Amino acid sequence: PNPFNPSTVIEYSLPSSEFVTLSVFNALGERVNTLVNRMQEAGNYQFNFDASDLSAGIYFYKLQAGNHNSVKKMMLIK
Repeated sequence: PNPFNPSTVIEYSLPSSEFVTLSVFNALGERVNTLVNRMQEAGNYQFNFDASDLSAGIYFYKLQAGNHNSVKKMMLIK
């Protein structure tokens, strides 16, 4: 999803049912949004992240699903 303005789609797949947390952080490590925080069934998912209220810069999204953790970088341009 790089670079994006003002929204992007975050996609992920789950091989089995897991409790999922998908959060967005700024470059200082402060959480700016929690997009998903619930149990989800196995499958493919897409989530639209609208950053129109955020300033331009580097952001990170962190996906936690069961024992799996993944962090990816995003660049918001305006």
